[in-house]
Order: sequence, then structure tokens, then C-alpha cells
Amino acid sequence: MKTLKLPTLIFVCLITWPMANSTASNNKNPNIIFLMADDMGYGDLQSYNSESKINTPHLARLVKEGRRFTDAHSPAAVCVPTRYGLMTGRYPFRMKLNRRGPLLEPNRLTLPSVLKNAGYETAMIGKWHLGVEHEKNPAANQQLGGGPFDHGFDFFYGIPASLDIPPYYWIENDRPVSPPSEKIGDNNTLGWTRIQGAFWRGGGIAPGYKHIDVLPIIRDKSVKFIQTAAKSDKPFFLYTALPAPHTPWLPTKRFEGKSSVKDYGDFVLMVDDVVGSLLATLDKTKSANNTLFVFTSDNGPVWYPQDVEKYKHNSVGPLRGMKGDAWEGGHRMPFIARWPGNIPAGSDSAQIICHTDMIATVAAITGQKLPSNAGEDSHNLLPALLGKKSKPIREATVHQSSRRYLAIRQDQWKLIPGLGSGGFTKPSTLKPKKDGVKGQLYNLKNDIGEKNNLYAKHPEVVKRLTSLLEKYKSDGRSTPID
Repeated sequence: MKTLKLPTLIFVCLITWPMANSTASNNKNPNIIFLMADDMGYGDLQSYNSESKINTPHLARLVKEGRRFTDAHSPAAVCVPTRYGLMTGRYPFRMKLNRRGPLLEPNRLTLPSVLKNAGYETAMIGKWHLGVEHEKNPAANQQLGGGPFDHGFDFFYGIPASLDIPPYYWIENDRPVSPPSEKIGDNNTLGWTRIQGAFWRGGGIAPGYKHIDVLPIIRDKSVKFIQTAAKSDKPFFLYTALPAPHTPWLPTKRFEGKSSVKDYGDFVLMVDDVVGSLLATLDKTKSANNTLFVFTSDNGPVWYPQDVEKYKHNSVGPLRGMKGDAWEGGHRMPFIARWPGNIPAGSDSAQIICHTDMIATVAAITGQKLPSNAGEDSHNLLPALLGKKSKPIREATVHQSSRRYLAIRQDQWKLIPGLGSGGFTKPSTLKPKKDGVKGQLYNLKNDIGEKNNLYAKHPEVVKRLTSLLEKYKSDGRSTPID
């Protein structure tokens, strides 16, 4: 593969290993910023859903100046497996499950390590949620191995998991800033379900730690990193992983009451404000033209039918389902990429893409070739980013629900090998009726809302997709390495 001499790009990815055609000395590679929201729906952005009640001007600017992908997907409909897929380029069903401790294998190639090998300064700021050693009870200054600092990031400042999962404390690189030596009780909000509003679980908390401060701190740390990195000759990679609009929904006073969608909408406005702060920093440091900026979310929202009725806002837009579900609302994500002079401004792409594709994409951007035992489910998105006409990038795409339904998508067809949502929407699972269908098949070209189950009408499609899914599961790879 020839080295691509491309401008600076902002994107989010991890990888560390010796690679062929490394361009470690090439300072013409783009900066990359990858900004990932948490539990933000496809329909929250007015650029994806004209009926959205939430005004997100900075994300609208990204769409105007970049490329909007309308068929982009997280590899899973919940936090942890999606983040594994992003970091490794592997479907999360390949992950070895651990009840405690790090989830990334010690020698696994990651997205940041690929960029570090190409001479990038790599940083992660925000929510990790892939496990660290001693995560639940760290001592003062104790080394917390297996986190971002051990998987390709030169710098990490963030939180170990979601803001509703204790203990609550900050980590800098591989040490707790202050251990969670105090206690905090459960928190809930009247008018919402138990897992909505300002919900968090009680447990350990560090002295002085306040949930409402976390998102502003992540914003400010990200801004500071860009300001510093922009002064260097080295390209930089910044992965900003927001804990919002995941619960607890805690808008600061500046955003309280600014949205008709109450706490949730106000918190989405704060996410948009973070985007605006990073874009403004790129402008001030004159780094915008050298940067690829990507915005997306890790999975769908927790947004029930009663919420749609009450607030006249559908967080998943035209899609069915929500967080956790095998249906599109669980994993079809907003995905916007801006790279001035390279990505066509104000353009759309209907290519089916997945977060797992990031590792192969940054390898291509930096002129590297992935080894055969890395990025097994990753494919180069560069042609789609640059607006080049090409055949479909992915042969098929696998989506994992919270109950581990493995749905598979190919062209317009989507097969869910089970009944029910497979996730948060009730019923999650259903037993097939006697002589009834055993799964779900949808033609998303004509039925994006997944209302018409065609499982019985197209047995040949069911057979073909079932066979392809089993092949992916058995041979450990879904796409060839370019």
C-alpha cells in the first residue's frame, strides 16, 4: 500500500504494533479527532430528523461543512461491546468476557497504537468503560493497568465507566487522581423511569467529585490538549468519549430549560456545546484544515413511547427500538465527518459503515497495512469519506444487542435470528408459536421502521444470511484485509 500524503485529520482510534509501510516520520498526516457521545439517538439531531425538538447548531455546522452518513452503525447496542469494537476493529462477540478487570487483551492491536506507530501524539479524554485493574477499589496512587495508557494512548484523563456506575473517580494516565474513599447514595428523578433523569447508583466516590462537573471537565481538558498539541510538529489523535447524554442527565445552569425536551434535551445541548468548543479551538489554533473531525454515538438512547408522547420528540427518529435493541434504534448512529478540502462539504453517504472500520481507515490514511490477526472486522472507509464512487465497502455487518442477539445486515436485508427486541424494549424475547416464524427479516430499503416481518416470505434470504453469520462466527473474520 502506498503512503497517503493527506492533510491533518481528527478522528478516534487505537493501535500499537510494528506495521509495514509505517509513516512515523511523515508530518503531513492529518490530525484526527474522534468525538463519541453516549446514548445519543439517531433522531436527536435535526440534520437526521427534521421533527427533532432539540436545536444542535454546532452539529448542524459539522453537517454543512462535512459529510453525513445515514447508514452508520455501532457494532453493539450497548456501551462496553461498542467500545471494544471501536478500539480493536473486531466484532464484540469475539471478545473474551471478564467479570472484572481489563477487557482488551494485553497484546491486542488497537486504534491508537496504529496512529502512535505513525508518529501521532495520542490522547483519550472521557469515559473508558473497558476495564482497568483494581477498578472497583483502587488505593491512592495505585497503578491501574490494562487501561488506555497501556493500549496506545500517550495521555488519558477520564472516568472508568458510566456516570451511573460506581465507584466515581478520575484517572490520569494509569493512576487514580484521588481514590473513591467516600460514599454516595442512589439518585433518581421524579417523573422519569428508574434509569432516566439524574439517575445514578450509590457507591464509592472520590472526595470533591461531583457528577455535574464531569462533562465540563472533559470539554476543558480536550480543548487544552488541542491547544498544546497544535503547537507541535507531530500530528495528534484525540479520542473524546463523552459520558453524555447517558444518565445522569445533569445540565448545568447555562443549559437548564433551554430545550422543550426537559433534562434530556438540555443535556444534548451540552453535548452540542462540546462540539462547538472543539471546533472553535481548531479555528483559533489554525488547525481546522489539517484535521479530520468525526462525531458519532456509541448506541441508541433510553427513550420510551411515553416520552415521545409527552415531549413530542422521538430520539430515534423514524427508527424502531432504543438502546440495547437489535432493531435499528439500538445501533444506527449519527456519523458526521469533516475534513476541509478532502471531504465534500454538505454531502451525504448511504454507505453501510460500522465503528469497527476505524482501525483499517486510519491505517490506510497513514500508509500502513494491518497484520492478519488484527482488525478482523474492519474495512477502509477512506473512499466513502472522500466521496469517491465505489462498490459497497462491507460485504455485511453484524450488530449485537444487549441480550446478545447477533443480527446481520447485507444490502437492504436485515436478519434478526430471534423474536422480540433482543434488548431494552419489551418484549425482549419471545418464543416462536407452533409453526410460526423463528426470527425477523426486514427490507430496510422499503421499511426503515422494521414494521413488516418478511421472514416467512423470503426463506432463501434467511438461509443465505444465516449461513453468512455462521461463517463470520466460525472463521474469525468478516472482511478481507485490503
